[in-house]
Amino acid sequence: MTDARLRRGRGSLAVSFFVQGVTFALLVTRIPAIQDRYGISDALLPVFLAAVPVLAGVGSVATGKLVRRVAPSVVLRWAQPVVLLALLGVGAGERLWHVAVALGVFGLAVGALDAAMNMLGVSLQHAYGRSIMLGFHAAYSLGGIVGASLAWAAVHWQVALGLSYLAVVVVVLPAALVGSRWYVDGERVTEGGPAGRRLGLLVPLCLVMTFAYIGDSTVSNWSAKYLTDVLGSSEELATVPYNAYMVTTLLGRAVGDLGVRRFGAVAVVRGGAVLAAAGFGVVAGAPGAWAGVAGFTVLGLGLSVLVPQTFAAARGDAEVARLNVFNYVGFLVGSPLVGAVGDAWSYRGAMLVPLVLVLLTLRYARSFAVEPDRYGGGHERPRTVDVG
Repeated sequence: MTDARLRRGRGSLAVSFFVQGVTFALLVTRIPAIQDRYGISDALLPVFLAAVPVLAGVGSVATGKLVRRVAPSVVLRWAQPVVLLALLGVGAGERLWHVAVALGVFGLAVGALDAAMNMLGVSLQHAYGRSIMLGFHAAYSLGGIVGASLAWAAVHWQVALGLSYLAVVVVVLPAALVGSRWYVDGERVTEGGPAGRRLGLLVPLCLVMTFAYIGDSTVSNWSAKYLTDVLGSSEELATVPYNAYMVTTLLGRAVGDLGVRRFGAVAVVRGGAVLAAAGFGVVAGAPGAWAGVAGFTVLGLGLSVLVPQTFAAARGDAEVARLNVFNYVGFLVGSPLVGAVGDAWSYRGAMLVPLVLVLLTLRYARSFAVEPDRYGGGHERPRTVDVG
C-alpha cells in the first residue's frame, strides 16, 4: 500500500469524523427545540433519548457481523448520508411519529457509522505503526465545535429548526460523499491471543468505554439543563458548555497522539481520568454559570483521551464493534442515571456519579499496555511505512 494512498485515506476518514461531530452536536444541542417542536413531554423525552443509543447498539452489532462480508469503508460510505438525512427528518417533521421514525433511523445508521469509522481508524493505525487514533477523534471534536456554534447561531438569530438543519446538510453531505472516494481499509487485523486472555483484556476496556461515555453523555444531555435550572443561566449561555467542552476535547486529542508516543497509553489514560474527575468536581460545586462552564471545559480535556485510546487497544473489527456497543451503553445508562439521582437528591449531587466512575478508570489503566506491540504502550513497533 503506497504512502500517498494511506495519507488520502487518513484525510478522508478525518473528514468523516468531522462531519459526524457536526451532525451529533446539532442533534444534542437542540434537544429543547426538538421537544418544543413536537410537544414531547418531560416524561416521554427520556424514552426518545434512550431509543437512539439502543438502536445504535443494534446497528453496531449488525455492522460487526456485516464486515465479515463487506469492507468497513463500504458500510461507512452508505451510513453517513443516511445519518445526515435522518437529522434532516428530525427537523422537518410535524407529528410525533415523524420524529420517532427519524430518530430511529438516525440511531441505527449512527451505530453502523461509528463502528465502521473506528474500524477504519484502528486498521490505519496498524498500517502507520504509530498512534494516530486520537487525531481522528480530534476531527470529531472540531466538528462538534462547529455544530454547537451553528446551533448557538440558530438560537441567537431565531432560525427555524428544520431550516438550520437543511442549511448544514446541503453543505456537508456532498463533502462526505466526495471524501468517501478515498477511504482505505488499511491492514485488516485479526484478533490475536488466546480467547480467555482477549476476553480478560476486553472486559476492562468495555468498562472504561462505558465510564467515559457516561461522562460524555452527562455533558451532552445535561449541561444545558444544568446551567439553566441549577446555575440560573440564559438559554443562549446554556449552549456554551458543550461548545467549551468540545474545544478542550479537541485540544486534548490534537496533542494526544504525541503524548501516547512519548509517555505511553497508561500514563495518558490515568492523567485523563484525574482531569475529568476534577472537572466534574468543579461543576458540582460551581457557585454560578461561568464556574460551571469552566468545570465542563476542564473535564473535556480529561475525557478527550479515554475513548480513542480504548478503541486503539482493540484488535480486529469484531472487537471494535463490541467496544462501540459500550459507547451506547454509557449513553443509555448515563442520562437516566444522572436524571434519577438529580430528581431523588440534587443535580449537583448527580455530577458526583460520573466523577466517581471516571476515577474507577485508574484501576483499569494497565489494560492499555497488556500487549507488547500496542501503540503507545511504552514502545512502538517498527513502522512498515513512512507516512505523514
